[in-house]
Amino acid sequence: MRPSNGGGQIKSITQERNINPADVLLPPGYTIEAVARDFTFPTAVAFDSQNRLHVLESGYSYGEVWTEPKLIRIDNNGTRTVVATGTRNGPWSGISYHDGNFYVAEGGTMEGGKILRIAPDGAIATLVDKLPTLGDHHTNGPVIRDGYVYFGLGTATNSGVVGVDNYKYGWLKREPRFHDIPCQDVVLSGLNFETPNVLKDSTTKATTGAYSPYNTTTYPGQIIKGSIPCSGAIMRVPVAGGKMELVAWGLRNPFGLAFSNDGRLYITENNYDVRGSRPVWGSGDVLWEIKEGMWYGWPDFSAGKPIRDDEEFAPPGQGQVKPILQRYPNQPPKPAAILGVHSSSIGFDFSRSSTFGFEGEAFVAQFGDMAPEVGKVLAPVGYKLVRVDVQNGVIRDFAVNKGKRNGPASWLESGGLERPVSAKFDPSGNTLYLVDFGVMKVTKAGSEPKPGSGVIWKITRK
Repeated sequence: MRPSNGGGQIKSITQERNINPADVLLPPGYTIEAVARDFTFPTAVAFDSQNRLHVLESGYSYGEVWTEPKLIRIDNNGTRTVVATGTRNGPWSGISYHDGNFYVAEGGTMEGGKILRIAPDGAIATLVDKLPTLGDHHTNGPVIRDGYVYFGLGTATNSGVVGVDNYKYGWLKREPRFHDIPCQDVVLSGLNFETPNVLKDSTTKATTGAYSPYNTTTYPGQIIKGSIPCSGAIMRVPVAGGKMELVAWGLRNPFGLAFSNDGRLYITENNYDVRGSRPVWGSGDVLWEIKEGMWYGWPDFSAGKPIRDDEEFAPPGQGQVKPILQRYPNQPPKPAAILGVHSSSIGFDFSRSSTFGFEGEAFVAQFGDMAPEVGKVLAPVGYKLVRVDVQNGVIRDFAVNKGKRNGPASWLESGGLERPVSAKFDPSGNTLYLVDFGVMKVTKAGSEPKPGSGVIWKITRK
C-alpha cells in the first residue's frame, strides 16, 4: 500500500551538481577525491601504456537520450583531449586497453552491437558487428585474456517475452520483429501472454510467446532454433578478429566482466524487473563465476533458483511465475554472491594490491534502483561501492554516502556519490577509480538523465 520511494524519484534536478568528497564515507585509512567532473554519461575508464587516464562517455542513456559517444584522454595537467568519437549507436558501455589499442563495447541501440578497436590516433576499426542487442540490454564488457576479447550480450526483454514495456523503452517501435535469440535449441512450454496491441491500437489485442516477435504465438513443445550470436550470453573473439565463440549463456544482462587474480572470469548480471508481460519479483543481482559451456538459468531461474517454485518471485497480488521452457540445458550453478534487488550492480574490478588492501575481493559499483520504472522499492537501493569476498559471497559496503539513510547525493541533498557505474584499479593496483554516471531522475514515464553531471572519483589508502 505504500508508494515507491526510489533514489531516482527526486522532485527536481538542480542546475549544477554539488561535489563534496567529505560527504562520502570510507573505511578508516582511505580517502576519496573528485579528479574530473562535468562528463555526459560516463561509463568506464582505462589507462594507456603511459598510465594516462581515459574516460568513456556512452553516447546514450535510458530515457532514449542520444549524445556523441567519446573516448577522452585526461593528461596529468588536467587537459582533456577527445581521442575518438562514435556514431548514434551507443551506449559505449565498457573499455579495455591491450597491446597499444583500446577495445570498446558499443551497445547497439540503432544498428546492433559492436566491438571496436580504437588506435591511439583515434582510428576506429570494427572487430565484431551486427550483434543482437537492439533491445532492453546491450553489448557490454570487454575484457581481454590469452588472445581473446570477452564480452557480454544482454537480452532483448525482461524475462523472455516482448511486451508493452519494450514499446515504452522505445525499441519495439523501431524494431517490431526483434526478440530474444537462444544460443542453443530450446523447447517451449507454449505459454502466451495477451496485451493491448501497442503497434496498432489499444482496442485490439496482441498475443505473444517466448523467444518470438511481438504478437506471435507459441505452442507446447515448439522448438526455437539456437544461433550465434545470441541473447543473454558471454562471447569471445580473437584479438586479431575472427570467428565468435560462445562461452556461456542464460544470463539476463551480463554487464560487468573481470578476471580474478587467479585467472577466473566473473561477471555481474542485472536480474529481472517487475515489469512487462512476465514480471518477476524480488530477484537480486548476481555475481557469477563463469564456467565455459554453462547455462545460467535465464529466463526460468534467478541466481540458480527456479522462479516457478518459489513465492518470493511472484509479484504481490499475482500468481506464481510460470516457466516458458519445457526443459533445461543443465541445472544452473550457485552464484558467487547475490547483491541487492534493483541495486543495478554492474561494473567491477578485483583488488590485486596489498597496498590498497582486500586483495582478491571484487569491488562492485552499484548504479542504484530505477524505481518505479522497474518495480517498487520502499527506500533507495544501491548508489554505492561494495566489496565482495568471492570465496564466501559476503558483501560489505566500501564507499557510501553519509546520512541517516542510504541514497544518491541528489536524494540526500549532499555532494557525494550519485550513480556509480564502474570501478577500475590503475595499472599499479594501488588506486581505485570510481566512475559516477551522474544524476538521473526516474518517473513512471521513464528516465531523465542530466547531461554534464558525471564525475570520476579516485580512492586511495593513506
